[in-house]
Amino acid sequence: MKFGRRYGREEPEINLIPLIDVFLVLIIFLMLTNTYSRFASLEINLPSAEAAEQAEDKNNIEVDVTADGQITVAGMPLKTPEPRFISEALANAAAGRIDPMIVINADAKAPYQSVVDVMQSAQMANYPRISFTTQTAAEP
Repeated sequence: MKFGRRYGREEPEINLIPLIDVFLVLIIFLMLTNTYSRFASLEINLPSAEAAEQAEDKNNIEVDVTADGQITVAGMPLKTPEPRFISEALANAAAGRIDPMIVINADAKAPYQSVVDVMQSAQMANYPRISFTTQTAAEP
């Protein structure tokens, strides 16, 4: 049996403070070098439509958006293109129709916000069925 004293023997331990410091430096480095504007610069190609022309449906409500942002609902121009007025005009045009389809005829150079306002107005007026008209590209 050994009844001696233990001289200078320490229990092994892992010092976590330098390890935490290294991880913090790595996190800061990754945060500074990462670019967060990746989604802002996505390039998209819009699809072209090749569908045949459909017969006009009497349950459709035509909404036209011009290049300067003017909006007409069922042939009636709106004085103010705000979503609440568009929604009222859609409700008036849909009087007596069951589950109407909102057909948006937007100019290619129409402001995107105007088209979004029309979609928001259709949602506010509780008309979830929305369609967009397109034209086929002219062949050379």
